[in-house]
Amino acid sequence: MKTTPFTDKHIALGAKMHEFAGYNMPIEYSGIIDEHLTVCQHVGVFDVSHMGEFWVKGPKALDFLQKITSNNVAALTPGKVQYSCFPNEKGGIVDDLLVYQYEPEKYLLVVNAANIDKDWNWCVSHNTEGAILENASDNMAQLAVQGPDAINVLQKLTPINLSDIPYYHFTHGEFAGEKDVIISNTGYTGAGGFELYFYPEAGLKIWDAIFHAGAEFGIKPAGLGARDTLRLEMGFCLYGNDIDDTTSPIEAGLGWITKFADGKDFINRPMLEKQKKEGVDKKLVGFEMIDRGIPRHGYELTDEQGAVIGHVTSGTMSPTRKIGIGLGYVQSGYSKTGSEIYVNMRGRKLKASVVKPPFRK
Repeated sequence: MKTTPFTDKHIALGAKMHEFAGYNMPIEYSGIIDEHLTVCQHVGVFDVSHMGEFWVKGPKALDFLQKITSNNVAALTPGKVQYSCFPNEKGGIVDDLLVYQYEPEKYLLVVNAANIDKDWNWCVSHNTEGAILENASDNMAQLAVQGPDAINVLQKLTPINLSDIPYYHFTHGEFAGEKDVIISNTGYTGAGGFELYFYPEAGLKIWDAIFHAGAEFGIKPAGLGARDTLRLEMGFCLYGNDIDDTTSPIEAGLGWITKFADGKDFINRPMLEKQKKEGVDKKLVGFEMIDRGIPRHGYELTDEQGAVIGHVTSGTMSPTRKIGIGLGYVQSGYSKTGSEIYVNMRGRKLKASVVKPPFRK
């Protein structure tokens, strides 16, 4: 298995380790619920160094990105970040990603760890514009410092005024004595905070500085288990569960990152434009359990008579709400907020209600 600069730290701290996307990653430390609530109420730190990073540079960078991503990259200015996806030619999604505009002809793409090779090959094979591509995944480490106290912890370690960085914006400069750290007001927890990108050799110094600065705020390391429950409480999609090569961004409720701007002739635009105009047969919805039970990935969703109308893509017991919550695809006729649906849990038909995420307010 691959390691990150922090693997030995995780093991020394007693984390429960498991393989994820080829990496030896921490799943939990003090427990998923404890870590989840720590991030919601105080501050937690996630090692996300397994994520992939690609540079796209040169005079053809914008043309290439306008073709290969669904969102309108022309709307970016230096210092802004955009959530987007790579549409495939069949109406599905190659991956979801973040696009950072560093300079007018320099962009950083942040992709999912499990898809690094697939995404890189996709970008290279579709680069008919001649943009300059660089796979920097092995030369970048990343920590996500998340929660309402994240800004108080991190401000101790940088002369940059973090309050001046709006949501989905970033800057780069000195942090914990390191000269060129990307500080990004992003994250996949819904609890606020920042993501830091830096050279792997600076990792342990930055980790120790963050935990020293955060001691007074009750800072804790957090694993991938809490990262998953946090993103699910916000209704954020997880690639491989809620979106994949067979689900379109329109079906997944990602029409807001699918921009049909003039001159933006992105991959599979005609099909997605038709879906947006005419509607789709299935939609990804959020739902809350009315009957007691925990929905899990793969469970059938049915109507009152037991006819299958879809399936669960993500589900858990909400650590903050103490009820079962989930995401799933249903026939479009059952996608309206308030619709009554049922989850088939090992032969038991349990009632749920379609709601509009986030589940955590």
